[in-house]
Amino acid sequence: MEDIKNLQAQALLLLQQLIATPSFSKEEAQTASIIADFLHANGVSYSRKGNNIWAVNQDFDPSLPTILLNSHHDTVKPNLGYTRDPFVPAIDEGKLYGLGSNDAGGCLVSLIMAFVYFYDQKLPYNLILAASAEEEISGRGGIESLLEELPPIHLAIVGEPTLLQLAVAEKGLLVIDAEVKGKAGHAARNEGINAIYEALGDLNLIKGYQFARKSAYLGENNVSVTVIQAGSQHNVVPDLCTYTLDVRVTDAYTLEEAFEELRSVLKATLKPRSLRLNSSRIDPNHKMLQVAQQMELVLFGSPTLSDQALIPYPSVKIGPGDSARSHTADEFIYLEELASGVAFYIKLLETYFDLKH
Repeated sequence: MEDIKNLQAQALLLLQQLIATPSFSKEEAQTASIIADFLHANGVSYSRKGNNIWAVNQDFDPSLPTILLNSHHDTVKPNLGYTRDPFVPAIDEGKLYGLGSNDAGGCLVSLIMAFVYFYDQKLPYNLILAASAEEEISGRGGIESLLEELPPIHLAIVGEPTLLQLAVAEKGLLVIDAEVKGKAGHAARNEGINAIYEALGDLNLIKGYQFARKSAYLGENNVSVTVIQAGSQHNVVPDLCTYTLDVRVTDAYTLEEAFEELRSVLKATLKPRSLRLNSSRIDPNHKMLQVAQQMELVLFGSPTLSDQALIPYPSVKIGPGDSARSHTADEFIYLEELASGVAFYIKLLETYFDLKH
């Protein structure tokens, strides 16, 4: 059993290595190898699928329920606002700077250390550690492909920066392509049926649209028009207007239900791009909620998407760092947050193991 302070020191060193190694989505081979090498150096057997790394506890028992510890090692690309080198893991005034430090490197290395802490212990649950790829693009080569290799999961703990508050629900994502048809004509003679004007009713309705049902934790679904295209030249009345809807769906709806409600009120022909990225909400009777109460964790519903959307098992999202820093210029995590993350995940699992359901 590793000393927690030693694990906290290792977490910092590992995170610095990961920051210094570019790992954009679908380009995470090097960080996958870094994680694999770390596990090997600590006596942990691991498996690899693509750029996903996973490991099971030493005394894995198929008769026991399994807890999944998951976070991702891919990052978005740095934005133009950076004033620091995003790949230099610099420490300044108690902060560790670098791309992926907060989202979700701090969570990932904290979960890795918690897994190492429990790796060779006799446990009432199995543990699986999964460092997944392609989370930032919800890619099919990420957690979705890895789940095919794993046993059924009793609980997934997804590491994302939440200030160590517990997200018990998360909005899903539905992207819809919409098409409104008109009739082409010469603009000078005011001929045809202008598809842009035909679409205006939809656009005005969407601007203030309220879905019929609300979620206790997540409130209302949100729908926004994010792309619109019409016309090919100035003197032709356009016969086609297309627009794209970004719909953030709460646990009060399935993606299919949200789609059908919009289809019933809009004039456009609608087509969903995908029905993969589901909303989530853990059952209020799940043992995890008892643990949260005992540890006095703050519960909330998260508006941001994570690998939870692709995990078809009971799941929660929690970790060190702050979601407000994710994808921002000069991203950082406080050193104190990182150290707290390691200790927190260990305590969370110990409490879960000890609590009688």
